[in-house]
Amino acid sequence: MECTSGRTDWLNLARDVFDIEIEGLAAVKGQLDDAFVAALTAMAECSGRVVISGVGKSGLVGRKIAATLASTGTPSFFLHPVEGAHGDMGMLRAEDVILALSNSGGTDEVNAIIPTFKSLGCTVIAMTSNRASAMAEAADITIKVAVPKEACPMGLAPTSSTTAQLAMGDALAVCLMEWKSFSQDDFRKFHPGGSLGQRLASCVDQLMHTDNLPVVAENVSMQEALSVLNSGGLGLVAIVDVDNILKGVFSDGDVRRLVCAGHLDSQKSIAEVMTTAPRRANAGESSAHVLDVMERNEITVLPVVRDDDTLAGMVHLHDLLGKGALKFSNGHSGVAG
Repeated sequence: MECTSGRTDWLNLARDVFDIEIEGLAAVKGQLDDAFVAALTAMAECSGRVVISGVGKSGLVGRKIAATLASTGTPSFFLHPVEGAHGDMGMLRAEDVILALSNSGGTDEVNAIIPTFKSLGCTVIAMTSNRASAMAEAADITIKVAVPKEACPMGLAPTSSTTAQLAMGDALAVCLMEWKSFSQDDFRKFHPGGSLGQRLASCVDQLMHTDNLPVVAENVSMQEALSVLNSGGLGLVAIVDVDNILKGVFSDGDVRRLVCAGHLDSQKSIAEVMTTAPRRANAGESSAHVLDVMERNEITVLPVVRDDDTLAGMVHLHDLLGKGALKFSNGHSGVAG
């Protein structure tokens, strides 16, 4: 798209946006008062669900807040006010707490259903910039979230105000985590993909392959190494010495590079073409750390070694992610070098 602006100092403009939004967050931080504690208490003592409602950009922020609460131990869901007015209010119970979002506090769709929230016996918390608004007047508790100005140069697009709403939602979520002594074990239980969290909390030893590993001695030919690579199913063959100390690796990717360069000679010794001093995982390391190394270096298979550099096993990216044992008959693996 052709730029129709005469402006060229885009970095300065971007920095201005950050400055305005930082100023907004500082202002909202200064507005924290007993209302925040009252809202936090109501949410923490809620025996039902925390239900978030809002429309437009506030609605999108509300969905994020609901997701954060739900994954950190506070049962929560998002209720669109229009859907609520057309039957979804049936999901509510008297023990639920409502968190209604509106920057102006004058959003008709939300304000129209607050009386129904109240008639059901729900506690209503308003998050708005205007404590004199209809929403604030109808709510039981009002958290003020008012920014000096939007980052939008026209002052129209919600920018600073939605950032502030997000930050206030995060503040509530973190305080609720502390209130409930929410632990890492709880996070793994509640977080979507909780089984992944449990896998990554374990040692790599528990997930690595140890039987029938694709391993060859350092004095074998490339032809023999290729045969083991092809049948190994991991896309990588480890090369060890007579004491089982890891000396190098040879991967599907190495084969492709040799073929493309016209240097594939199956009679060569594997020691001539292997990747020496390859990256490896250490037995006893957390699976989460190993996953981070693999993703950062775009590696799909790593050898796992003991303290004396002897080969203990091999771990595939899919072992860490819990995607099952995959076999690559045609081979496509990242290099562990």
